[in-house]
Amino acid sequence: MQLNSDFSQRIVILPDQYAFIDSPLAGVSRMMLERAGNEVARATSIVRYAAGSGYSAHTHNGGEEILVLDGIFSDEHGDYPTGTYLRNPPGTAHQPFSKEGCTLLVKLWQFAAGDNTQLALNTQQAKWLPGLMAGLSVLPLHEHDGVNTALVRWAANTQFNPHTHPGGEEILVLEGVFCDEYWPIPSWELAQKPQIQQPPPLYPSTRCLDLCENRSSGSRFIGRSFYQPSSAVIVYC
Repeated sequence: MQLNSDFSQRIVILPDQYAFIDSPLAGVSRMMLERAGNEVARATSIVRYAAGSGYSAHTHNGGEEILVLDGIFSDEHGDYPTGTYLRNPPGTAHQPFSKEGCTLLVKLWQFAAGDNTQLALNTQQAKWLPGLMAGLSVLPLHEHDGVNTALVRWAANTQFNPHTHPGGEEILVLEGVFCDEYWPIPSWELAQKPQIQQPPPLYPSTRCLDLCENRSSGSRFIGRSFYQPSSAVIVYC
């Protein structure tokens, strides 16, 4: 499967386009946002666990990155409430489940070679930093080999400067409405921007919170071999 897997294309996926499908395990469903591969794949998905459901024990050969969007996610190592950011590098293993149900953002096979940082960060208790300009606050989550991941808070009517994305940018809007020169982007929408772009300033008309990943031009995922350009399918809204 090749779904929205060409990172040179601008892609925006709206919440009303979400279509959850069952995973191989009962009680776990997923909305595929980006996927290159079959059941083992480089993938970005919104994943729902019904109460009492879970996955069998497994190893993350390509690494796993999780943001808990709602509920409490658990494994044998602990319980992770809404707002927890998790990184399980290649070679780690666990048996995940949720007693009461949860919703997650999950990214697979998107670690860089040599990135062995394991992390469980409760963002509800973490310290935010001032952004590059008034109206922005930033909570850095992880940085390695030119890939920077952070939560960003925008005050209403904050305007950012024109800028480029040398290696592309991926945004998941968590709260409010995020705007750029193309359209407003509501909560739980994924926006993937191509490698080189020079947009005008951004104008969130209301406050918003987003998860943002910026990549340098030289950053490489260990799962890049899953991408097959000749069969890539791009979904636009």
